[in-house]
Amino acid sequence: MYKILSWIAVVLWMALIFYLSHQPATISNELSSGITEMIVNALEKLASSFQFDIGDLHHIVRKNAHFFAYLTLGILVLNSLRRSGIYGMQSAGIAFLICVLYAITDEVHQLFITGRSGEVTDVLIDSAGAGMGIIVYLIISRLIGWYRNRRTVD
Repeated sequence: MYKILSWIAVVLWMALIFYLSHQPATISNELSSGITEMIVNALEKLASSFQFDIGDLHHIVRKNAHFFAYLTLGILVLNSLRRSGIYGMQSAGIAFLICVLYAITDEVHQLFITGRSGEVTDVLIDSAGAGMGIIVYLIISRLIGWYRNRRTVD
């Protein structure tokens, strides 16, 4: 049951990435601009003496969205592979390969969307995010295993 649910989560997350990538540039820009404005407003309240360049921040928000979307995808794919009985470094390698291939196809897909482009740098950012998600998953699962083993010994 958990195996099926974990793969459903992967497919739904990939569908969300596809949906966001399928938006024309104007709509995508409006969404990230709205998020950037919320961040700027929050930062101005916290640090009113600083001036923030909304253009630079907008670019950072867009690139971080790539990173964190694929960080999440990396976690979800690795979890699904492990629930499917694939463990060790093999599961991490397969998860990373799936995420990188999806990032490539996502950027190719954007070539056919009005005002969008496929960027190699975005694939690199996506891959870094997926890799970080996989590393985070491995660290947390190792800590949980260590904690469980420690509790059974005590």
